[in-house]
Amino acid sequence: MKKIFTISLLAVSAITAMSFSFHKAKRTYSMAEYDGVYKTSIQDLTAEEKKDAFEYFSATADCSFKGIQLKGKVKFVTSFPDIKIQYVTSFPDIKVKHVTSFPDDCGEWQIVESFPDFEVQVVTSFPDLKVQLVESFPGMN
Repeated sequence: MKKIFTISLLAVSAITAMSFSFHKAKRTYSMAEYDGVYKTSIQDLTAEEKKDAFEYFSATADCSFKGIQLKGKVKFVTSFPDIKIQYVTSFPDIKVKHVTSFPDDCGEWQIVESFPDFEVQVVTSFPDLKVQLVESFPGMN
């Protein structure tokens, strides 16, 4: 079964959000139509659909979410985050390794208090991404 994935940026009320769309033989995931391609926010996908999407991102070496590279300097905040994360011990969307310098690879995060590349908020429900902390082999699942 051939899967077709496309990445696109949507501007909504001066907020830019990442969305993607893909088609399977029997089902199209849709929220809004633009040029015949149906788009879906990742939060609207089922667990199986999320798994398919993240498999695609892994295969294409795309280590981003909402247009944010999931590597680099990160600041933990309690409000207005770029990404909401939930820590899990199994079935993560991304495996993260905390490093003290050179967070250059996918899943390597250096915790900082100023000049972050992106900000995250830890939540217990309705996360954007599920994160598992690891000591080796960080990256997208």
